[in-house]
Amino acid sequence: MADQNFVDYVKICCRSGAGGAGSVHFLRDRKTAKGGPDGGNGGRGGSIILRGNRNVWTLLSLKYRKHVIADKGGNGEAQDRSGKSGEDVILDVPLGTVAKDAETGEIHFEITKHEEEVVLVEGGRGGMGNAFFKSPTHQTPRYAQPGEPGKEEWKILELKVLADVGLVGFPNAGKSTLLSVVSAAKPEIASYPFTTLVPNLGMVYYRDNRSFVMADIPGIIENAHEGKGLGHRFLRHIERNATLLFMIPCDTDDIMGQYKILLHELEMYNVELIHKPRVLAITKIDLIDQELLEMIRPGLPDDLPVVFISAVAQKGIDQLKDILWETMNAQQDIEEKEWEWSPDDANG
Repeated sequence: MADQNFVDYVKICCRSGAGGAGSVHFLRDRKTAKGGPDGGNGGRGGSIILRGNRNVWTLLSLKYRKHVIADKGGNGEAQDRSGKSGEDVILDVPLGTVAKDAETGEIHFEITKHEEEVVLVEGGRGGMGNAFFKSPTHQTPRYAQPGEPGKEEWKILELKVLADVGLVGFPNAGKSTLLSVVSAAKPEIASYPFTTLVPNLGMVYYRDNRSFVMADIPGIIENAHEGKGLGHRFLRHIERNATLLFMIPCDTDDIMGQYKILLHELEMYNVELIHKPRVLAITKIDLIDQELLEMIRPGLPDDLPVVFISAVAQKGIDQLKDILWETMNAQQDIEEKEWEWSPDDANG
């Protein structure tokens, strides 16, 4: 997918349809000179609805569609005929799309399931016809309700990439190279910062016909949580990854220093990110000999799995897949146990 075709942020003006007006009418035919009220109700105005679609990967279809307008409802008619409801506008969006209010920043909802439909802006209700207001004490109402007006609101749609493993590291840490080796994804690879400007997804095939999704998140820089570089655009994608793979080149002057900076940036952006399962990969080990490699080991963190890899020389790749698979499944087991329940638990 070309970089210009990956759109993960759009701001659109949504205008739902107004409800139709109720009808004021009295039954008149050859047999009835003065019949009772038979004015029908107005139709509901069209709503604007988001629908999850697993076959859509970007918000590109909405990039140049700044205004989304739904139809208004039809007016009520004689003989208790209700007006036609306005046609809804259904927007297909990728899984992981978050809808926000553009003015307040309030998060409305997130689309996470295929074919899940949620109303973004609701259409106006149709007005009641005069037949609705008929009663034993008021048999000839000469009024009806107007339809509710539609709503016009600016909304922000943000895409947070859904993946099993998210690659976290500074620019040129080897993330794109790793993804190109372990999957069929073909991200742009070069030796200058910010080669990757949009997330790339790849399907990683594991043993026994199993697989998982890996996301190459664009490189983080220091103070990214303050919006430096393209910080906010980068960091929001990490929120939707189940396991984080930190990647630091072996020729870095201060590996632990870089690791702490990456961890700090995630914590400052969203403190929940530091509680995600994580693995540390020391990359580009083809650049140093075994002696230097052994000198690095003692200074590495001991509270998470560490693996040494070279995507170019394809060293440690199988071990990395094993560790990622174990980490992902260990977290899944923990979550399942948290939901387990037995009668003994209820009895204290």
